[in-house]
Amino acid sequence: MSSTRPLAVLVGPPGAGKSTVGALLADHWHADFRDTDRLIEQSQGRSISDIFVDDGEAFFRALERETVVSSLTTSAGVLALGGGAVLDPDVQEALVGHRVVFLDVGIADASSRVGFDGSRPLLAVNPRASWNRLMKVRRPTYESVSTVRVDTAGRTPAEVVAAVVAELGEP
Repeated sequence: MSSTRPLAVLVGPPGAGKSTVGALLADHWHADFRDTDRLIEQSQGRSISDIFVDDGEAFFRALERETVVSSLTTSAGVLALGGGAVLDPDVQEALVGHRVVFLDVGIADASSRVGFDGSRPLLAVNPRASWNRLMKVRRPTYESVSTVRVDTAGRTPAEVVAAVVAELGEP
């Protein structure tokens, strides 16, 4: 296994813009972009929602942990983690020493970005209340694993990228 490390790791809740900002940030740095949710979907040949329905959250979280921990040592560009990945203690430990960016977002921006549709299994029932509960539980972990926090409220993806670069500097 190589000892390659990501230039930045993006964490945050659904709707924070991890995939969009991650791709733009990777372009800015002329680097690769990887999204652990997409890596899981590719390896399984099905959507995250289907994995949740067919095999359950515990199975998905095990896949997620393996994918994230592996990607932290084999990805050279920008890496976006699924919203719940940081809740796993092994993932938290693996993030130590990485440049982790918490993309913070409020419910108004998140809902307009993701629409709280059925593709987000943990937000399928009463999406707004579920998102608020999710953030109450996850916020302390997002804050504790991150080296910088960037507020995405009211910002375009390009403005968020500029804020991330301002915080991290160039690689």
